[in-house]
Amino acid sequence: MRRARLVWFLCLPLVAGAQSLSNQGESAEYAGSAACKSCHPVIYERWSKTRMANVVRDPKAHPEAIIPDLTKPDPLVKFTQDDIAFVYGSKWKQRYFTKRGDDYYPLAAQWDVTHQIWRPYLVAPNTDWWTPFYPPDNMARPTGPLCDGCHSVNYNIQTRTVTEWNVGCEKCHGPGSGHVQRPSRSNITNPARLDTIQATNLCIQCHSQGQPLKNPIGGKYYDWPVGFRVGLDLKDFWKLEEYTLGQQTFTHFADGTAHKNRMQGNDFVQSAMYTHGVSCFSCHDVHGTENNADLLKPANVLCLECHGPSSPNGPHSPTIEAHTHHSAGSVGNECIACHMPKIEQEMADTNVRAHTFRFISPKDTELLKIPNPCGVCHADRPKTWAADTLRGWSNVSPWRVANP
Repeated sequence: MRRARLVWFLCLPLVAGAQSLSNQGESAEYAGSAACKSCHPVIYERWSKTRMANVVRDPKAHPEAIIPDLTKPDPLVKFTQDDIAFVYGSKWKQRYFTKRGDDYYPLAAQWDVTHQIWRPYLVAPNTDWWTPFYPPDNMARPTGPLCDGCHSVNYNIQTRTVTEWNVGCEKCHGPGSGHVQRPSRSNITNPARLDTIQATNLCIQCHSQGQPLKNPIGGKYYDWPVGFRVGLDLKDFWKLEEYTLGQQTFTHFADGTAHKNRMQGNDFVQSAMYTHGVSCFSCHDVHGTENNADLLKPANVLCLECHGPSSPNGPHSPTIEAHTHHSAGSVGNECIACHMPKIEQEMADTNVRAHTFRFISPKDTELLKIPNPCGVCHADRPKTWAADTLRGWSNVSPWRVANP
């Protein structure tokens, strides 16, 4: 019975994917998230509190959005609150944009939320692919071509205007004017009814490192998929950053795992999860939950719905503790500790979780210099400790995770 339920679960998005990519039609226009509130008040209220709904905030309307105390002097901070047109971010880092003309520009200091300190901000040469095309000066790097397409709904590159800032309803559901006038499932896109490739692409459009297929556009190089919207096919607008196996770069470890943040999509498309029809919203609810990362349920609960002891999907052990060799309730007994290690750099020594769901073995670390989850948690141990320990586990194949 368990196997039957699993097959049904994995196939469901594919069966439900009959909804057309273009069901809104060319005449539909963007109405703004506020237009959704009257019919979907509960969902709207949850969403309005998420980081998706608050990526960028105007400190004049929301002075509480600024996390650090700007009255305390710091040599890196050469701006005042009056210079800040937008505040960007709140979980790991916070950056500050000033407005010049009809565009925005990042200021030269950013707040490290984890360590509660200021750090300089300037994208260094030979890092992001676009750095050769812009001078090494923040005031010559507008956020319009480099950021704003993902921090807004319906960014117009000619007028530099948006329907709304932040990740609003229509970023994922498409232009909703027709649906507002005549509510029907036939005139709005529900990502849950798309096939898993197209549904996941709605997240990949921003949660990936890549380049537009056409660049420059109007004389500027863009770092987001210009022209893409719900109803179109992302591959016609966007290509993921390439990597070479065995070579570590700014974007990738030598095995192809992402090396930096905002590359969840690059990771996920390599995963067995993606291959078997799991989508981003199999685990996350962007409308908001009480769990970290807007997970539908706490991480271990979520994983164990499909991966239980002696499950055909693994782990092939009588208990989770027998699989992990860590005690119940410990960090090491959590699925994400080993299958989603924090190895992708967000800022300084703050890392976020990988999304390939692969177990990175100590041998991978030795050969490819990619951190393994054992070493991430047990940083005080010698480099050979993890491989030696795994070779002593009877339920672990030495040929896969600790081969000498």
